[in-house]
Amino acid sequence: MELTIVTLIISMLLFFVLFFGIGFLLNMLLRMSWIMAIIYPIVAIFIIDNVRFIEYFTNFKETIAELGRRVVNLAVADILILSSGFAGAIMAGITIKLLRKKGYRMF
Repeated sequence: MELTIVTLIISMLLFFVLFFGIGFLLNMLLRMSWIMAIIYPIVAIFIIDNVRFIEYFTNFKETIAELGRRVVNLAVADILILSSGFAGAIMAGITIKLLRKKGYRMF
């Protein structure tokens, strides 16, 4: 399947908005400004890897090696899309910090 520039831009925008929204809600409810930025690498690993979660505990060495191979073989488009999701998670933390600094109280 070929990824066009329009599809790439829309995918990047969707990932940014998705993780900004999830991060904003988590930050607002849990009152931890950087929770989604901390959780995002775990989410990205689940997106990249197709290994069951339990295998990270039962077969750690091989699972990490497979994850490393998959990360190295990511296409540029995949890296851009995942990076935009991480940028959304970071922007959610920055936004919450700014809102709290300006006096807004959420829950």
